[in-house]
Amino acid sequence: MVVGDFAIELETVVIGSGPGGYVAAIRAAEMGQKVTVIERENIGGICLNVGCIPSKALISAGHRLQEAKNSEVFGVSTTGATLDFAKTQDWKQHQVVEKLTGGISILFKKHKIDVLDGSAFLVDEHSLRVIKEESAQTYSFKNLIIATGSRPIEIKGFKFNKRVIDSTGGLNLTEVPKELVVIGGGYIGSELAGAYANLGAHVTILEGTDSILPNFEKDMVQLVTKNFKTKGVDVITGAMAKESIETDQNVTVKYEVGGKEEQLVADYVMVTVGRRPNTDDMGLEQAGIKMADRGLIEVDQQGQTNIKGIYAIGDIVAGAALAHKASYEAKIAAEAIAGKKVIVDYKAMPAVCYTDPELATTGLTVAEAKEKGYNAKGFKFPFAANGRALSLADTEGFVRLVTNVDDNTLLGAQVAGVGASDLISELTLAIESGMNAEDLALTIHPHPTLSEAIMDDAELALGLPIHI
Repeated sequence: MVVGDFAIELETVVIGSGPGGYVAAIRAAEMGQKVTVIERENIGGICLNVGCIPSKALISAGHRLQEAKNSEVFGVSTTGATLDFAKTQDWKQHQVVEKLTGGISILFKKHKIDVLDGSAFLVDEHSLRVIKEESAQTYSFKNLIIATGSRPIEIKGFKFNKRVIDSTGGLNLTEVPKELVVIGGGYIGSELAGAYANLGAHVTILEGTDSILPNFEKDMVQLVTKNFKTKGVDVITGAMAKESIETDQNVTVKYEVGGKEEQLVADYVMVTVGRRPNTDDMGLEQAGIKMADRGLIEVDQQGQTNIKGIYAIGDIVAGAALAHKASYEAKIAAEAIAGKKVIVDYKAMPAVCYTDPELATTGLTVAEAKEKGYNAKGFKFPFAANGRALSLADTEGFVRLVTNVDDNTLLGAQVAGVGASDLISELTLAIESGMNAEDLALTIHPHPTLSEAIMDDAELALGLPIHI
């Protein structure tokens, strides 16, 4: 390792190249800054390489397999539909992940963004060192955006190994397990449980609380648990994982439920109990950066820390750990460095879970709106009354609008069902724009589409429903 090296001067440095980091780098470059990205693993970060993108690829593959096997309702019958999982994984990696990460590298070149491989350690509030296996180099910076993301939490008794895996390991299995145990029924665990169930695995979810997917409304979650039952997924709530015993052939999972110890034998156990911010072992204290609770960095409305010129975004600051939140904050930080008068200011932050059916929420729930003092009410329109959903033979679920009864202003919305991940954007825009139910009802929606359910629900909120 080089000792006493001379510092190389840089202008704007971004640590991490995930959905926060790469967006910050590109926007900063667009604002006229000379940008350098430091990345210790892979361009694109967790989301593009081993997170949101590859998981959706496996979810899509599972849906295709189920469609091939179960399309009799359309008069379509197939025989001998099989899965070549090696080919599935090859497609996921080379046709999905690498195309996206390669695209980011091309965008970096277009914007003349330099990339340094290695781990960044802050020396003080104006400089850092980039450490590689055999060398190190010191750099000074004018501006710094920290976008280091988060990593899976490892729990006692379940040390990650060959058969005890995190979500990254779950996405890169070389075989579909016959038996899979998922510890943690949050959105990551539930998504991957559903994906592997569709691909042919028998899945058991062990959830410590009284329900999976605690961040979604109960009537939405009920649709997912109902679907899990049809696929043979066992959901055990109030279950506390105690210990794993791993062999070359399998892993035994010991857990406690109702005061009684139970155990399961599986091919793999995937632990998805949450993530922790990547803020340790990078010298934040040497730069004097003020920390908040749980390893998060304290920032202002522009994403700036207590140290002028140093910003933090994404999973390492307060708020939901969502890729699109990181990207939003990235643009604010990059533009703030450029002198723009911008702040983090949103009324609605959408969140999606890609289960069967899909769940999406934005803005406030009825309970949250009432807690804030609104005279709030929820209006629910079922997909069973939507022509497009009927033609897709996919009518489970609903659209719910949460409005202020006093003026019909839209406060929040939830969608459970086919296309929820896409429909939620219109509703988020409506909330951000301060629209009311009449604005949505008077917006002409094409027929037949799933989005008509939004218009129909708005009419329901106005007391003038047509289709129910």
